[in-house]
Amino acid sequence: MCLSAAVDDFAQALVRWQVTHGRHDLPWQATQDPYRVWLSEIMLQQTQVVTVRDYFTRFLQRFADVAALAQAPLDDVLGLWSGLGYYSRARNMHLCAQRVMTVHGGVFPNTAAQLATLPGIGPSTAAAVASICFGERVAILDGNVKRVLTRYLGFEGDLASSVNERSLWQEAVRLLPEHDPTTNMPLYTQAIMDLGATVCTARKPACTACPLHGQCRAEALASPESFPVKTRKLKRTAQTLWLLWAVSEDGAVWLSQRPTPGVWAGLYCLPLLDDRDTLQATVPVAAQGQLHELGVVKHVLTHKDLYLHPVRVALPRGLSPEVAGGWIEAGRWQQLGLPAPIRKLLAA
Repeated sequence: MCLSAAVDDFAQALVRWQVTHGRHDLPWQATQDPYRVWLSEIMLQQTQVVTVRDYFTRFLQRFADVAALAQAPLDDVLGLWSGLGYYSRARNMHLCAQRVMTVHGGVFPNTAAQLATLPGIGPSTAAAVASICFGERVAILDGNVKRVLTRYLGFEGDLASSVNERSLWQEAVRLLPEHDPTTNMPLYTQAIMDLGATVCTARKPACTACPLHGQCRAEALASPESFPVKTRKLKRTAQTLWLLWAVSEDGAVWLSQRPTPGVWAGLYCLPLLDDRDTLQATVPVAAQGQLHELGVVKHVLTHKDLYLHPVRVALPRGLSPEVAGGWIEAGRWQQLGLPAPIRKLLAA
């Protein structure tokens, strides 16, 4: 493992590159407003930029500042988040906004250490907000940054090990700009994220276009795609669920709110049942002969594949399924927080 590097050369190369070649067209850039930077960082966790753009714009139109977000009902927040996935982010984001208002007087803390005490803000997100908005000399370590650093350093430690990850974080701190952090830290932090996203990519990195070209250990070894090293693989599972899609004569849909914790916690959903017999038992006897099975829908979660079997049934408004939930008017369910496959199904 090569852990030697010229700090000033590394940091300044990235700062210069950001000014001339970094991304400048994203709606959360060119701002040091901690609300906007924090919002973008939460949305970008495990989600691609192209997806986040529209959600970010819609969120700002509905929740212009942290006070508006804190005051909004959670259902409104989840409704606007619907389709972005990883819904715990939205719940923590709402709780964080409320904490900023009640504990910090509506002002985001200006250090990474204080930011990390807020719900849903981990060390890397806290460092991103503190460095970009307040010029604090702190290091981020998201997936893009890990890739840039491990390749540049030739860091061969397996990042499945927490010891090795802490070691890499120490290297990330060591390589931070040493001078004028107020000016350089926002540029540097954005640069190392942009470099990993656009040049030092997971597959087929554009090494000759990199500001670290000729200094990168992985490039010298002709094996950039060998970094970072992480051996532990997520064990995937599969689950089959049956969805009761009950519709009333006037177009209302029977929806229930998912429990927390669990799949789609807190979201509104068609009732989920373990098998067809259990689903049928929830339908009034008079309508059990009218069940219409639709095609199986596969939905991929981080650790699990869901195989969804929607079953549609039309019920007179005087009848209801014998399962927790309630009738939601045809024009209202669109505003609720719904899992992406459920929203797609209802909109079809």
